[in-house]
Amino acid sequence: MKVLMKKMLRVLSPFQLIALYYVLAVTVSVVLLSLPVAHQKDVEWSFIDALFTAVSAVSVTGLTVVDTADTFSTTGIWMLAFILQFGGIGIMTLGTFVWLILGKRIGLKERRLIMTDQNQTHLSGLVKLMKHVLALIVLIELIGGLVLGAYFLKYFDSVEEAFIQGFFTSISATTNAGFDITGSSMIPFQHDYFVQFIVILLLIFGAIGFPVLIEVKEFLFSRKKNYIFSLFTKLTSVTFFLLVIGGAVGIYLLDANLLFAGKPWHEVLFYSLFQSTTTRNGGLATIDISQFSDATALFMCVLMFIGASPSSVGGGIRTTTFALNLLALFHFARGNKSVKIFKRELYHDDLMKSLIVTMMASLLVFCSTLILTVTEDHSLLQLLFEVCSAFGTTGLSMGITSDLSTVGKSVIILLMFIGRIGIVTLLYLIGRKEIEANFHYPKERIIIG
Repeated sequence: MKVLMKKMLRVLSPFQLIALYYVLAVTVSVVLLSLPVAHQKDVEWSFIDALFTAVSAVSVTGLTVVDTADTFSTTGIWMLAFILQFGGIGIMTLGTFVWLILGKRIGLKERRLIMTDQNQTHLSGLVKLMKHVLALIVLIELIGGLVLGAYFLKYFDSVEEAFIQGFFTSISATTNAGFDITGSSMIPFQHDYFVQFIVILLLIFGAIGFPVLIEVKEFLFSRKKNYIFSLFTKLTSVTFFLLVIGGAVGIYLLDANLLFAGKPWHEVLFYSLFQSTTTRNGGLATIDISQFSDATALFMCVLMFIGASPSSVGGGIRTTTFALNLLALFHFARGNKSVKIFKRELYHDDLMKSLIVTMMASLLVFCSTLILTVTEDHSLLQLLFEVCSAFGTTGLSMGITSDLSTVGKSVIILLMFIGRIGIVTLLYLIGRKEIEANFHYPKERIIIG
């Protein structure tokens, strides 16, 4: 076995190994969630449902074909919480933690795997990054669990149930998993603005990106007088919060005279803000998604397609990809051959990669929706919403997930898996590394547009 692993490390690229590790994680999760101790009495489910739930948990999506509260025992719920933690933080983050405990040296191969899993561009400082990520996420989840658990004493009969609900909600929100054990997502707390505020914060912490959190921490506790944030943090933060605010405004305007008609301003504010935040990658909802108008549902599809930030718990094309596409469009329209932002010039390779990711993602969403329109008996909008939710590893649904056929579930499973490993990893699965051309042909112009 050890010889086989060494051979695989030599033969497979980091992108292929990461995909393989996530396949193994799904396999282990299927086994764990299929154990009798994980279920309540008289619960039976098929292999495709077990696989769907495992992939949804590892990819921290939150789409479910079974009711989590009615299906899993307390032991199963804690198993599910562990899988969410495993999937949210990332295989290589927890792997690094285990390696350090065992006293194993983190070599070049391991660092390349970490770099691939976390969408990093440099090999230096990766082990330190993993330590920071693990410490920050666990601390955020712990504080969130304690706050929510203590507050939930007013909702639940026992201290045990209140804190189980509190910690599971905290883990689910921070990892942007979208799973719930209330049986109704966050709808029971749709008028409790304190719970919603805490959950919104946890969703943001999980989706904004680990490097951003680390830089903010360094800024707050650094002794440097003039701390300089990286371009990644500046661009990510601006794009992220513009999408959250713009998403909330868009959701409000599209349903102002429909779903929100007659509701008080504060209720509409939190409905709009919560749904906008959760489309970044959260999957939790304070209102039945199917109640929104078609225009709002379509708008939310776009938000889910964009997804969360790179090096976060989320999926989608990512916020920086969306930002680079807009910047390239803006500068091209003005006749500029280079793209500049925050007194920095962007690499042409990064602009090309953002375009390729967007095109590949669009093609993937289109083909998946096309297949589902053939195999499923639901409206086009419902199917598109489900596809965008799966690709963005968001977990929101218009209520059709459990009604999907085996083919439909298989398509969604594949989308959730791709959403977790990322489009770039998917593209590099067919190749081992970048190939430098040793000759060039004469260049010739092509008419465009």
